[in-house]
Amino acid sequence: MSVNNTNTNTTRRDEIAAGLAEVERRIAGACQSAGRARHEITLVAVTKTRPASDVRILAGLGIRDVGENRDQEAAAKAGECAGLPLTWHFVGQLQTNKVRSVVSYAGVIHSIDRPKLAEAVGREAVRTGREVTCLVQVALDEDPGRGGVVPAGLPALADLIAVTGGLRLGGVMAVAPLGGDPGPAFARLAELSAELRKDHPDAKVISAGMSGDLAEAIRHGATHVRVGTALLGRRTPFVR
Repeated sequence: MSVNNTNTNTTRRDEIAAGLAEVERRIAGACQSAGRARHEITLVAVTKTRPASDVRILAGLGIRDVGENRDQEAAAKAGECAGLPLTWHFVGQLQTNKVRSVVSYAGVIHSIDRPKLAEAVGREAVRTGREVTCLVQVALDEDPGRGGVVPAGLPALADLIAVTGGLRLGGVMAVAPLGGDPGPAFARLAELSAELRKDHPDAKVISAGMSGDLAEAIRHGATHVRVGTALLGRRTPFVR
């Protein structure tokens, strides 16, 4: 039985290593095309629906940034992987009733899109003596179900985060509109980031790009790409 388990683990490690190598190849190619250096890009491995064993394999392969979008799954996984040298990124929409749990493990929250949420995260961060890096999620389409503040609301929300205890304003995040060319959306996000940095020069993070559009995101200035499927394969349903 132990031999079979070893073989299974070795196979999965080989699969993930191959996926990581291909993603790294794509990132390197995109950086070369954009005239950027590879060190400018942080790869956030999105492990939603994947077991903690995959996270441990990724950590062993050198990944240091892991993303999750559902607190129930993320909290358990972060607990199982406590002690690994990882920064946990919460990349999904966040409800205020989940803030206490998310702040307990996430070092970066990519989806701050309203003042009430920023204030709740700040209160919990102060209560627990933590500092959480917050990105403002910007809506680049007309779909309110995907979250995000409209571009006109970005400055005020960023200003609030910057003065809220327990929070550090990291920058911006967006998801490309469904269908069509993601380039114009990422170009718009880059413009909004440049405007933001006039008042908040340290808010340098641009979180944009996923498995299918990471090259376009890097071309338009992304500093963080959130990659799941290309790294770990097709997702399986999460079982509670």
